[in-house]
Amino acid sequence: MSCGGTAHQRDILSSVFLCFVLFWLPAIAIVVTGSVHVSQTFRTIVWAASLSTIGTSCLANAARCGRIHCYTTGPFFLVMAIVSVLYGFNFIPLGQKGWQIIGGIVLVGAVTLSCLPELLFGKYRKERSAVQSSSRSSQ
Repeated sequence: MSCGGTAHQRDILSSVFLCFVLFWLPAIAIVVTGSVHVSQTFRTIVWAASLSTIGTSCLANAARCGRIHCYTTGPFFLVMAIVSVLYGFNFIPLGQKGWQIIGGIVLVGAVTLSCLPELLFGKYRKERSAVQSSSRSSQ
């Protein structure tokens, strides 16, 4: 799945263009549609598509370079995309402030799940081949 090079070189987050297109643009779409009057259906589609894009990009990045926080943020954003669809089409009752609740959970979850795992476990997952070769040399 990876294309060679170091984990940092394979990291989508090290590319300003990819980071903007795959993470910041969807986040901006969420903020804009969350703060202006748009239809429930339009907001649902934008939020679900944006959160799915971010979540899928995180999972791809986890597979591509082993970025630690992407293992947690990817599934989180995909679950929040599902929550957005369920709320947007009235399958779950979150009340009049449902979009604010979802937005708050996304914001707090994104910050927490982006920072905490890397504080605890480092930025990148250790490559299996490096771990295996070091264990072989110690035998």
